[in-house]
Amino acid sequence: MTEHVKLIWQDKTFELPVITGSEGEKAIDISKLRQMTGMITMDSGFANTGSCKSAITFMDGERGILRYRGYPIDELAEHSSFREVAYLLINGELPTRKQITRFSVLLNDHSLVHEDMRSFFGSFPRASHPMGILSSMVNALKSFYPYLEGEEEELNATVARLISKIRTLAAMSYKIFRGHTVVYPRPDLSYCENFLNMMFDTPVRPYEIDPDIVQALSVFLILHADHEQNCSTSAVRLVGSGRVNLYSAISAGIAALWGPLHGGANQAVIEMLTNIVEKDIPLKDVVLRAKDKSDPFRLMGFGHRVYKTYDPRTKIMKKMCDRILTKLNIHDPLLDVAKALEEIAVNDSYFIDHNLYPNIDFYSGIVLRAIGIPTNMFTVMFAIGRLPGWIAQWKESMDDPEWRLNRPRQIYTGPTKRAYVPIEER
Repeated sequence: MTEHVKLIWQDKTFELPVITGSEGEKAIDISKLRQMTGMITMDSGFANTGSCKSAITFMDGERGILRYRGYPIDELAEHSSFREVAYLLINGELPTRKQITRFSVLLNDHSLVHEDMRSFFGSFPRASHPMGILSSMVNALKSFYPYLEGEEEELNATVARLISKIRTLAAMSYKIFRGHTVVYPRPDLSYCENFLNMMFDTPVRPYEIDPDIVQALSVFLILHADHEQNCSTSAVRLVGSGRVNLYSAISAGIAALWGPLHGGANQAVIEMLTNIVEKDIPLKDVVLRAKDKSDPFRLMGFGHRVYKTYDPRTKIMKKMCDRILTKLNIHDPLLDVAKALEEIAVNDSYFIDHNLYPNIDFYSGIVLRAIGIPTNMFTVMFAIGRLPGWIAQWKESMDDPEWRLNRPRQIYTGPTKRAYVPIEER
């Protein structure tokens, strides 16, 4: 028997059905609320609103759980590759050897970017942020690589094209804006190896591929591959609900990811830690400012909209951070400050009471910095990792039999009806 919740308004009682997910979470179905009562709900920021049913990612913020298609994130980070995780998210199951080989061939076949697109890079001002460029270039892919709507084989090619070309576009933008020769993808290299080689190989200093660096990049991308209905994923679904092409929906996701409260947080963490180190700011002063509600200062990398305990991705990224810095024999003072801040925060009642634990952004920037990724490319790296999740979410929404054009409501608080005043009388 279906569960219901009773809503009492004045002298009337309404029954609203309860939806139960596979992990036991419950939601009140209010899809007919306005039809039944003439009212809508108000939920600023949508923190208590479910926008869809999804079989892709499960999060439990209270228990610190994250799973892709049922697989725990720590097991995927330890045993899987980014290509496998991308396939899992998009297709629902981990690939067989035959399937991953076919997927890898598609990624390789579609890794090159149309030469005419190179001229676009020169049209952007030198100070342009890589995220703005990436969003524009992904949207432009539709003109160069149109696809047939509804054709399954063509859709698979489009998916592979996007996943493969986004790393090529990112590496090209880095090379062009440094004034260096563009490095083309190689068929003998894996996904992550290819990206690193396109970024750092030069005619005078060939890039030496380090398996540990490749693993660090793969883990970074896996940890960012999907995260339920966050800001950028919601943007992809919202724009996609208008039945736009996949390129445009992904471009919208990249634009949404750009902000410092979402994808730009890892860059903001590095900038904050750098400021602390360079100005030799006492950590006790940093913590005091973070606790002061009247101070606009924010301790970046702490707290999460959903997680009310330790972000499960943080432990993995912290471990990878220690491993890479040790391997490369790097002593990064930013890591020392980060660890000291974490030690203070996890033992401070204010941070504990407010659920302000370190999130993935707190250590991911240090890993990228050690690999050699410039700070203004950090959010681009996030976008490369998040792309399979965006595609999976877009595809799921397109296949949803209950699909509807997304159209939130509002509570109007402006002036009531008033008479028009001619300009001569104003």
